[in-house]
Amino acid sequence: MKRLLISVALIISSTFTPAFAQVPTSFTFIGSGYGHGVGLSQYGAKGQALEGKSATEILNYYFPDAQVTSVEDTATISVNIAHQVPNISLSISAGDYFTLQNEGLAATPLATNSPLAFSISGTFISGSINPENRAKIWIIRWSNPSSIVTLNYGTTKFQINHGYLQLRSVKAAGIGYRIEATNLLSLHDEYLYGIAEVPSSWPSAALQSQVIASRTYALMRMGSLKKACDCHVYNSKYDQAFVGYAKEGEPRYGQLWKAAVDATAVDAGHGLAITIEQEPISVFFSSSTGGMTQRAIDVWGTDIPHLVNVADPWSIDPAINKNYARWTKKVTQKAMAKAFGLPDIERYEIVSRTVTNSVLQITGFSSSGASKTLPVATFKTAVKLPSSWFDLPA
Repeated sequence: MKRLLISVALIISSTFTPAFAQVPTSFTFIGSGYGHGVGLSQYGAKGQALEGKSATEILNYYFPDAQVTSVEDTATISVNIAHQVPNISLSISAGDYFTLQNEGLAATPLATNSPLAFSISGTFISGSINPENRAKIWIIRWSNPSSIVTLNYGTTKFQINHGYLQLRSVKAAGIGYRIEATNLLSLHDEYLYGIAEVPSSWPSAALQSQVIASRTYALMRMGSLKKACDCHVYNSKYDQAFVGYAKEGEPRYGQLWKAAVDATAVDAGHGLAITIEQEPISVFFSSSTGGMTQRAIDVWGTDIPHLVNVADPWSIDPAINKNYARWTKKVTQKAMAKAFGLPDIERYEIVSRTVTNSVLQITGFSSSGASKTLPVATFKTAVKLPSSWFDLPA
């Protein structure tokens, strides 16, 4: 009997040990495109502009059920430029001064080049001009619209020059009160001057198509203020990239972007936007695709009828999209296991794909026999893949 048990143990050992030995140390993915691929393909716009297409022609191509029309855009947009910070400091370019105001302080001009510092004090914000003068809201303006205002918080330096600045004390879940800094400025042009979604060196038609898409995006976010940030939009990927003065202040190319913004203005109170029945649409854009744009329902599970699949060959042309026409990404065993929530990953299978050949669902298999299926958005975010158009090397 003892000899039989030993034999059984050897059989079990020889059955399972090789499985664990086959667990890869990493996985290599190959793919195309960058981003979700819904709506306007930015590299597709670049490719079409190089072929001589206008901004309107480019947008009509990616949004075939919509039109580019003139809309009123006189609103003031609130852009969050510092989120949940405990303190913040400000300085201004030479020769100018700040005007400071809160609930208990009349608008007060400060000395030329006076720096300012603010910090959370309980539920209020205290200002360095008089630490005992605390308020829930501070308004900061500057006299010269050409001046550059520099904000410093943590390791971040952010420059603005349009509109004015508001600091508000907002309660953040789990950490108490923090400062929300917002730049309030004209949606018509001042906000758009700071949008950094595409390189300013691109052809003018590509720049203008992005301006029109960005104006449309902003108009769709003007319905209400988000309490968490005291803003209509964030300045990051949560909405669209806004970098303030850094965009129009770029050496050599900044003025090209500013000219593209101005070219989409119809008059002082109207600009071009993407519309259906004269109403701005829900617009989306991303860097590039795997050769065809995505439907919203395939990416987010929500059907938006005007967001359809269209061919996008420019995204997979390496002469146009140098970095993401084709990409390779190595993912470690540790990252794969963490993504699936399994002890290890022996292999994976692509469960389903869209009509564009992008991945919809992916299943990971552990050497223990366990498996887990994830939607592609969850997976590619966890392992930092550029897009959902991917596979293992052949």
